[in-house]
Amino acid sequence: MRIKGKNFDGEGGEEEEQKLVVGYALTLKKKKSFLQPEFERLACKKGILFVAIDVNLPLSDQGPFDIILHKLLGKEWGDIVEDYRQTHPEVIVIDPPYAIQHLHNRQSMLQDVVDLNLSDFHGRVGVPKQMVIVKDTLSIPDEVAKAGLKLPLVAKPLVVDGSAKSHELFLACDWSSLSELEPPLVLQEFVNHDGILFKIYIVGDAIKVVRRFSLSNVNQCQLAKVPGIFPFPRVSSAAASADDADLDPRVAELPPRPLLERLSKELRHRLGLRLFNIDMIREHGTRDIFYVIDINYFPGYGKMPDYEVIFTDFLLTFKKKKYRAISCED
Repeated sequence: MRIKGKNFDGEGGEEEEQKLVVGYALTLKKKKSFLQPEFERLACKKGILFVAIDVNLPLSDQGPFDIILHKLLGKEWGDIVEDYRQTHPEVIVIDPPYAIQHLHNRQSMLQDVVDLNLSDFHGRVGVPKQMVIVKDTLSIPDEVAKAGLKLPLVAKPLVVDGSAKSHELFLACDWSSLSELEPPLVLQEFVNHDGILFKIYIVGDAIKVVRRFSLSNVNQCQLAKVPGIFPFPRVSSAAASADDADLDPRVAELPPRPLLERLSKELRHRLGLRLFNIDMIREHGTRDIFYVIDINYFPGYGKMPDYEVIFTDFLLTFKKKKYRAISCED
């Protein structure tokens, strides 16, 4: 997009300013939390223009766009974006639908962490022992015992489809209650982590870590006293922030920066994604043993401190590439 202005000598004329046009396709809820006024103002000052995509019109008839930013569910939308990517290779799509789909299944989302084998790089990163239950509720206790999983267990829906139900987590504290769970689901061993979870936001090359309160440690004595299944508290809201809490320094200490840089770089490459967050915990009684328990695409960046600056800088990297391409053409 070109904007009329004045020449630098003050004479009337036409000055060409290249705007970076970002077409976005977001739910109303996502738009409200992400495109906050302060962010839009900062982006505008830096030459970034956000334009809403009308999902009821052909995507190719809209624009032109430099970037498409999207988080809509459904195969139909995914096919539309994928077709657009093929016919408009000059447009950067953040992110490819096939790559996002990988994080919609909790069985596959953590496999890339397992494959990394970060066992001796400023600490160890792994995944809690887990298994998938597809059907047959009554056989869950036997299947879990056969797999060697230990109580308590965190029960998560297998499919992440953006609904509130797909984010409902439960803590199962005894064997008999496992039959009350509704497949398909993932059962993951609960790892004591002193009630603190690290949310690691990835925005391109940038990394931002915040602390969130989580479930307190659970011992065998407590398990015996509280049989049953209990809802797992949500830790995504800003109200759950533990960044300003008076914590034991050993608990509050963030994961080593070199470890996070290596992990994020590897996952960006393996997942093929630029926007995601990693939920990580530190095992109780250790300093350098960490577990990744979840990965989310295009999380609630509006809750991330300084997200306006971080995301604007991320988009500006594409503006610089655009200018370089134009200079080469000239």
